[in-house]
Amino acid sequence: MIPDPRSRLDPPRRVVITGLGPITPAGVGVDGLWEGLRRLESPVREVTRFDVSDFRTRIAAELTDFDPQDFLDAKQIRRLDLFAQLTLASTRMALRDAGIEPDAVDPARTAVQMGSAIGGLAHAQQQLINFVHEGLRAVDPRVSTTVFAGAASCHTAIEFGFTGPNSTNAMSCASGAMAVGDAFRLIRDGVSDVAVAGGVEAPLGPLSFGAFVVIRAMSQRNDDPGSACRPFDKDRDGFVMGEGACIMVLEAEEHARARGARVYAEVKGYGVTNDAYHMAAPRPDGSQAAEAMRQAISSAGIQPADVDHVNAHASSTPLNDSTESLAIRGVLGDHADSVTVTGTKPYYGHALGASGAIELAIVCLSIQRGWIPPTLNLHAAGEGCDLPYVTGPGAQQEVGIALSNSFGFGGINAALVLAAPRDPGRETAS
Repeated sequence: MIPDPRSRLDPPRRVVITGLGPITPAGVGVDGLWEGLRRLESPVREVTRFDVSDFRTRIAAELTDFDPQDFLDAKQIRRLDLFAQLTLASTRMALRDAGIEPDAVDPARTAVQMGSAIGGLAHAQQQLINFVHEGLRAVDPRVSTTVFAGAASCHTAIEFGFTGPNSTNAMSCASGAMAVGDAFRLIRDGVSDVAVAGGVEAPLGPLSFGAFVVIRAMSQRNDDPGSACRPFDKDRDGFVMGEGACIMVLEAEEHARARGARVYAEVKGYGVTNDAYHMAAPRPDGSQAAEAMRQAISSAGIQPADVDHVNAHASSTPLNDSTESLAIRGVLGDHADSVTVTGTKPYYGHALGASGAIELAIVCLSIQRGWIPPTLNLHAAGEGCDLPYVTGPGAQQEVGIALSNSFGFGGINAALVLAAPRDPGRETAS
């Protein structure tokens, strides 16, 4: 019988990750994502969803292996936009991976915490085009319930019957990481026993894509798309947009152990701050990014020297990568030269609010399988980028403590600490 945590008088509780549902341009599912990472190739190509011939940037990382029929019935596929399809598909995958049947958990003690920068905006754009050309009768009557980011957590609650704390944050590119952090706190503090949490993004529409083109935030390496996303490299010229989702299952450790669950990692700490500086540029001294990392490390009850590995936000933009490197060094001090640092966005693009959750899944797999993916396309580090970045074939390493960073427009900074599970019998498949 699973113990009732409401009878506990000594929180905080330990929180573990037991299920992953990655849907990325690198691959779909745990094994698909892992195989995509091991191929050491970037899937970035010219955009096919809409006409980009007049844009300075014409490349992105599109989903090519996702088939909604693998997860949803025909009626759901017809009535849901891509954003909602990804949400439900990723959640269903994560629950299956965790070995959880939705009706086997207490719905009131199961939280849904999602993150998305722009929600169903791409679908809304298409409905505006329909309205302009054909009038109101051509508009999808469901647009009012698909355009807002909160549709992610609400669709999930309705589909699986989870009535616990429900929220979708829209904190830019830190959204997915913050959703996981918020779920961690709910379980740690005894409010919930289980949570499905992560990020979802379907941003590839002419307006949302074009908005970043206008401000020249994205790479213009259109003739060599496979090398366009190049974190920390001296020739980086902007991020590459991606799409995808990653929902994960978090549980109180005693809840997971009681049902014999496989544990990927323990969530140890979480920190979040704001630069209070600029809507698009990071604070130059990286002080608040560093503070988010310090908060995560402090709440984890560890020391900076305990960190083995950092999965960096590493957006491949000139300002972010050098500022993040400065912040990491400021937090870890001399120990920064002993950690492995990687940026994994070349494998799936910058999926905005989904990126942080995808990167947490990659950290989970690195902990479980003992290999850290390299930073693709990093040939010569740029000015201010002076950390021991993983390159080449990656790094075979036993990861005990990992730090994962996610930063976003508006100055938001989020950091999470994950640790190897306490069970010595954890899976170590390569």
